[in-house]
Amino acid sequence: MFVSMVYHTRVNPRLSEAWLFFGNNWVTVRIIYPVRVFAGMNAAVRATVRVGLYTGAKVFFVHEGYQGLVDGGDNIRPATWESVSMMLQLGGTVIGSARCQEFRTKEGRAKAACNLVKLGITNLCVIGGDGSLTGANQFRNEWSELLAELVHAGKITSDEAKKSSHLNIVGMVGSIDNDFCGTDMTIGTDSALHRIMEVVDAITTTAQSHQRTFILEVMGRHCGYLALVTALACGADWVFIPEMPPEEKWEDHLCRRLAETRRSSRLNVIIVAEGAMDKNGKPITSNQIKHLVSERLGYDTRATVLGHVQRGGTPSAFDRILGSRMGVEAVMALLEATPDTPACVVSLSGNTAVRLPLMECVSFENNWNTYKLLAHMHPPDVKSNVSVAILNVGAPCAGMNAAVRSAVRIGITQGHHMLAVHDGFEGLAQGLPITWTEVGGWTGKGGSMLGTKRTLPAKVMEEISLNIAKFNIHGLIIIGGFEAFVGGLELLAGRQKYEELCIPIVMIPATVSNNVPGSDFSIGADTALNTITSTCDRIKQSAAGTKRRVFIIETMGGYCGYLATVAGLASGADAAYIFEEHFNIHDLKVNVEHLVEKMKTTVKRGLILRNEKCNPNYTTDFIFSLYSEEGKGVFDCRKNVLGHMQQGGTPTPFDRNFGTKMGAKAVLWLTDKLKECYRHGRIFANTPGSACVLGMRKRTLMFQPLDELRDQTDFEHRIPKTEWWLKLRPIMKILAKYKINLDTSEHAHMEHVIQKRSPVLMPV
Repeated sequence: MFVSMVYHTRVNPRLSEAWLFFGNNWVTVRIIYPVRVFAGMNAAVRATVRVGLYTGAKVFFVHEGYQGLVDGGDNIRPATWESVSMMLQLGGTVIGSARCQEFRTKEGRAKAACNLVKLGITNLCVIGGDGSLTGANQFRNEWSELLAELVHAGKITSDEAKKSSHLNIVGMVGSIDNDFCGTDMTIGTDSALHRIMEVVDAITTTAQSHQRTFILEVMGRHCGYLALVTALACGADWVFIPEMPPEEKWEDHLCRRLAETRRSSRLNVIIVAEGAMDKNGKPITSNQIKHLVSERLGYDTRATVLGHVQRGGTPSAFDRILGSRMGVEAVMALLEATPDTPACVVSLSGNTAVRLPLMECVSFENNWNTYKLLAHMHPPDVKSNVSVAILNVGAPCAGMNAAVRSAVRIGITQGHHMLAVHDGFEGLAQGLPITWTEVGGWTGKGGSMLGTKRTLPAKVMEEISLNIAKFNIHGLIIIGGFEAFVGGLELLAGRQKYEELCIPIVMIPATVSNNVPGSDFSIGADTALNTITSTCDRIKQSAAGTKRRVFIIETMGGYCGYLATVAGLASGADAAYIFEEHFNIHDLKVNVEHLVEKMKTTVKRGLILRNEKCNPNYTTDFIFSLYSEEGKGVFDCRKNVLGHMQQGGTPTPFDRNFGTKMGAKAVLWLTDKLKECYRHGRIFANTPGSACVLGMRKRTLMFQPLDELRDQTDFEHRIPKTEWWLKLRPIMKILAKYKINLDTSEHAHMEHVIQKRSPVLMPV
């Protein structure tokens, strides 16, 4: 797909500078789809088109990828605001993709260049994997030579060649394989994981019933990312990936492990990457493993090759947001490009948009060690004599159990005695040992298997201190939301009076509200976000026949507007009312007028999200009544309060993987901190750094002292004073066609790929 832009001076000063640079030329951002398609492409298209139109550009689609570029004609068509409506929930690509052998030849590329020059196109945006992006870079490198040949052949004039003397390229990385260096997640990967986990969860139930062994083969070509993350997310017994070929005589080792697992479980799950091989480069297939297990162990064994189901389906909320953010960043990168700017890729590193030279990105660092620690029990010969207690605090959310499982198993491998505390701080009086096998199937379960309560420790501090001494607890892992954060602070304050509380404490954020200071993301928020997004898709679809209908949807989150904002971006909402962004009756009037104008177009539906505590007076009922009254004769309204369905359901692949990583990292930190705090034969931790929140900040997982986060917290409204996702709100409004200024003071700068970081699986 190609997006052609003509810039006008109505935009902000930074964009006006871009206008001065481009002059009167047509500026085309070409979004090329690879031959392989995947979920999330359409979100990137929608964002690029609408932000391009917002900047005053004329936008073109190029249908059928490189083939459409070579053929020209009707394959290159103008795009409008309405032409990208109702695309967010669609998988694949609405503008098509096709193989193009002709573009591999110089003659074919010359035809493509001619079509671009005739339209004044000098900017290309490419969505694809390494093949598509490498081809685009070659096209750019040949550009001057191709123009000279076209002038010599009389196909373009010298003036046309002069006006199109340079070609800028920006790539957006799209591939379910997640095999691109320099980016943590490629567009389509998270949706593929959703499809895989849906199948794994379904197969697990039948496998348990029949005591079967299931072997699942997943895609990924020469990259084992999908296989490895699937194994982490479902607690598979074994995983085969091309990056880590099994040792010699792996067949014996595999059968021994499966037999050991079967003693305490009714099923076995083995994940195989399609490119898996042994040390000698010989392929390892799912059928080969099936015959091995059936013949040697006599187990009832089934093999399933998932195939192209992994590429299809509705895109996840993460892929929609990722595609939208990358689309905006791609347009910004093209606006700032000069003839000397190298072709770049816009991508996500942690939670930060980055730009990387394209040809430095055309590899994989995995969680192999974490998987090996969690999949099979290897207790050390010498116990640590350390007891670590784990408890859940606050409202339950999906992903909590994955964090508990990971923490328990990593703790056991460290030689620790792990204690399960049921029902939050109230349950500290009844800490019980928890074993490796007890947490075996917890990764895919929603809610809290340990039980959780909102009770804070301040009123029962003495009882807690006595029980910490009674059960000889040396370290504490608290998994939960804002109550867990406040409870951690109360335990920290209690150290002044109770010496028993002078133990290392780590808090892991887990709440659908995503309102814990010290972390950009919380376990559980992604599952809630996908629940809201999928519900909004269905609600919008219900208006396809009736049309002229506006839906008012209330989301959870307390005073935190994260869910409303990010779900609004993922579902294409027209507005999202939140506490953090004050609004009044004038703003409501503007929103109603905006919807009235929208109903005059071909898009005759509207979606409004409202955070549950955004305003005590402008309630959901009030907004519904206001819209109903003011929209009479133009549109009618419906309202939905989603309620606690946002807290339920099975965890998404992201929340399973994120919880697994957080639990493992928390225990390893505790282990190091216990060694550091061991003095005179006992544990004594009373420094601020011995009680921390483990959170994700931009690009890394980091530990931050609870006491330092106190000043960064609005305790009255239970939210951090600074929230990164507020910067997404202008994007949501622009994509909804509001005339606002986009702040481009903070944008990604060109960086270089030094070393691929461990993937941090996160939305937005």
